[in-house]
This record gives sequence, structure tokens and C-alpha cells, in this order.
Amino acid sequence: MIGQPDLDIALLRNFVAVAEAGGFTAAGEVLGASQSAVSVRLRKLEERIGRRLMERDARQVALTAAGQAFLEDARQVLRTHDTALRRAIGRGPRRSYEIGISDHAAGGLLPGLLAGLREALPEVTLQVQVGHSAGLFAEFAAGRFDAVVGRVDLPLPSDRLLIEDRLIWAVAAGAEPSGEGPLPLVTLDLPCALRGIALAALAAAGRDWRPVFTASGVAAVQAAVAAGLGLACLERRNL
Repeated sequence: MIGQPDLDIALLRNFVAVAEAGGFTAAGEVLGASQSAVSVRLRKLEERIGRRLMERDARQVALTAAGQAFLEDARQVLRTHDTALRRAIGRGPRRSYEIGISDHAAGGLLPGLLAGLREALPEVTLQVQVGHSAGLFAEFAAGRFDAVVGRVDLPLPSDRLLIEDRLIWAVAAGAEPSGEGPLPLVTLDLPCALRGIALAALAAAGRDWRPVFTASGVAAVQAAVAAGLGLACLERRNL
């Protein structure tokens, strides 16, 4: 329509990255741009459409009502643009995406994570393998997976931090171990970094332990703890 400004794809991609990352610095890492460049691009988009899309302060950004309403439209434009570009240069839309997910890392967030992927990539067949973080990262380095969601102690600059959590000792009500004798321990099987962390903590505290249940997944550990078999080291969100 005459008189309306055109939307710049680069500015839209910048806006969506800031909204999803929650800040200029994190978005810059995704886009390969500086914090100031990301901020300038956002301001240009706001000037072009004549609406303020985000509120900024010294620590974070937040979508305005106009920004929230505009976000899904921006995502849809990018999906349409990227699909059209792939077809124009002779590449059909991608049909499969293989992801490795550690259930320790995803825990109760796994259903929402998968639902979000389905919404973002409706035409793609998802191939998901659940396993231990160390093994999944090794296979990712070898080129197997397109992406891995796993647990790390300290994220690398190339990683994207999705959530932070603290470790706790979990035990069923009424099944608390006494102060005498070895502690009944529920763990994941090897290799499991949290198992090593738990054993190191017990050793530092001078507490003996005995294995009572070893599982291949977090759901089985949760079930064993809920059944009163023993205690386990878990992330708080997996309680």
C-alpha cells in the first residue's frame, strides 16, 4: 500500500532474537552482532513502524503490548521468507531435525520444549533421543545431532543457556534416613555427572552410602524416591 513502510527482514530477525533471548547481549550472541548493533536495529524497526515494541532498563528488556502483538506476526513473516528463499535457491523445506535431550536437563520442561519445537517447525519431523548429557554432547561434536539440550556446569560462549537450577537432596516424606548407617542412595546409571557430584558431596560430609536403586532415566529415579526407597540428588524443578 502506498505510504506504508516496508518491513526489513534483518530488523525483524533482530527483534525476534531479542524477544526470545530476553536481552540485547544474549540476542547479539545468537546473531553474531554487538549489543549496541542489536539495540540500534531495534530502534530502527520501532521508528519504521511508529510503535514502541520493547521497554528497556539497565538489566533487561520486556515486550510492550504492541511488541507482544507484533511478535507472532514477525515470526510468521520470517518463516514465510525463509521457506520462500529455500525454494527459490533450489532447496526444499527441511523435513527432519534430530535433537538429543538429557532428561536431567529438560525434566518437567520436556513437554513444553517439544510443543514449542512443533509450533516453530510444523513441517519438520522431529527425531528426539533422550540420554545422558555427556554422551549426547559427544555425539553432537561428532556430527550426529542438529542440537542438544543438556546439563552443563559452566556454559561455553557458544552455548545458549536455557535455565539455571540448584541441586537438592530429595526424599519421600516419612522415609527420611536416620543419622546412623549408610544412606540409601537412588541414582542414575553411569555415565551421570550428578552421580559423581552426589558421591563427592557425601564423601566430603563423611557419610557412607549404599546403592538401593539405579535407573536409566529421571522418571524412574523420581518414582523410586516417591516410593520411599531412598534419597537422590536432583534438580529442584525435578522434585
